[in-house]
Amino acid sequence: MEFEISNRMSTLRGSAIREIFKYAADPEVISLAGGNPAPELFPAKELAEIANEMLTKQPVLSLQYGVTEGYVPLREKVKERLKITENIGKENDDVLILSGGQQGLDLSTKLLVNEGDTVIVEEPSFIGALNAFRAYGAHLAGVPMDNDGMNIEALERVIAENKNVKVIYTIPTFQNPMGTTMSLEKRKALYEVAKKNHIIIIEDNPYGELTFDGTKTPTIKSMDDEGIVIYCGSFSKILAPGLRLGFMCADKAITAKATIAKQVTDVHTPMITQLMAYEFLCRHNIDDLILKMRANYAHKCATMLDAMEKYFPKGVEYTRPGGGLFIWCDLGNGIDTLALSKKAIEKKVVYVPGNTFMIDMDKPCSALRLNYSTMSDERIIEGIKRLGEIFTEAIK
Repeated sequence: MEFEISNRMSTLRGSAIREIFKYAADPEVISLAGGNPAPELFPAKELAEIANEMLTKQPVLSLQYGVTEGYVPLREKVKERLKITENIGKENDDVLILSGGQQGLDLSTKLLVNEGDTVIVEEPSFIGALNAFRAYGAHLAGVPMDNDGMNIEALERVIAENKNVKVIYTIPTFQNPMGTTMSLEKRKALYEVAKKNHIIIIEDNPYGELTFDGTKTPTIKSMDDEGIVIYCGSFSKILAPGLRLGFMCADKAITAKATIAKQVTDVHTPMITQLMAYEFLCRHNIDDLILKMRANYAHKCATMLDAMEKYFPKGVEYTRPGGGLFIWCDLGNGIDTLALSKKAIEKKVVYVPGNTFMIDMDKPCSALRLNYSTMSDERIIEGIKRLGEIFTEAIK
């Protein structure tokens, strides 16, 4: 039988990153492609103890249905932590617990964007967000990136050139895929532009805690006196991604509708993982765990950058992140990194081609994303050495 797929899904492509994982499953392959946290940092023992206790002493609470908004004690913990760490949480804000940070992007788009409406995105941007917007029939308009974030002059031009602009999507801190951070000046300017034009900002901040030196730039949500910023966060990068726990902080009018939308999607986030996260926050100091992550990723990032300095051909440009998980590299010279990735696979090393993060994924792109969080120092160095050989040959 032939199946007729809906218009909204017929042209949607699966994540190229997930396809690359098929090659990365080979133990001989050096994967510089994913965005996974370092598995050696997972607090597996502590979480196992909590899960066992919850299932044996509180099985009904752990295994029964929960409320859509999220386990109330966990919601209160998230609100408390957001206030302390990010100065987020005005009187009319509320928090909704999500099944991963990605759900915040999906629910926000479902609530705010009609088919044909414009969503403005950084270019390049996170593939998961781009596909969420595409799935609801949004028209995507890209704004070029500077080293300190979205180009504000270009943003104003894009707003003027497009109809029905509903949302500006940004990852201002350690952006995926570039690893860059938006300056405070630009954050203030972005907020003012959005306010002037009556546009909602979705501020996605899964990497903000992973600052190498502890320095933080104020979130856009912390400046939000108008209720126009939807802040999406996640436990995936600071606890464990397999728990599938995220959260949204937004004006109560938005979280109320998001609650209804979530009921349609998954009823509620699993109770057992919510309980595990809540008990971990109560019993252990998550900031100690985050400090270990910062030190680990700072070291691995420095290792990768040193290797790139040594093995990459001159003229190749790349970012130098102050945190997060990614480095953005541009080979220039009209090189198509998607085509070149096949040679990398033959050499048993994988990266994510830059076209994956663009609005037009069919257009050749000379850039690529590298990840340093999961491989050992030795494999990072060897992977960069192999890529250096491939890139040198391609540029010649």
